[in-house]
Amino acid sequence: MTIVIDCNIFVMCLTSASPYHFIYQSLVKGKINLAITADILLEYEEVLQQKYSVAAAHSFITLLNELPNVSYINPHYHWQLITADPDDNKYCDCAIAGQADYIVTEDRHFDALKNIPFPALTTIGIDRFLEMLRSGS
Repeated sequence: MTIVIDCNIFVMCLTSASPYHFIYQSLVKGKINLAITADILLEYEEVLQQKYSVAAAHSFITLLNELPNVSYINPHYHWQLITADPDDNKYCDCAIAGQADYIVTEDRHFDALKNIPFPALTTIGIDRFLEMLRSGS
């Protein structure tokens, strides 16, 4: 399964005390494939520096660069599917170019994708994604 993970999901699952830490562990263990772009990586770094620390953000980015199940995608087309928060479009473009099964997010701006028949993108919330991982779906 290939996924694109919105930054807010990593904020929720990085610490070992989080009920969502299993998502992070699944990524590290290679149970899921992550598609990212340079822009997504920069957002991860910026937000994680603010929420945790520069050192924690650097360690996470270094890990992503070393994991064999993380693919760097270079979208050649920008779809501009989300108008409420255009910055979220980088996740959509990555998902399309990387042929991701899901965009994992809790951001309601992605609800706009439900009304767009093409290109078809499927979003999933953190709770449902965690259930899928735990059940092996």
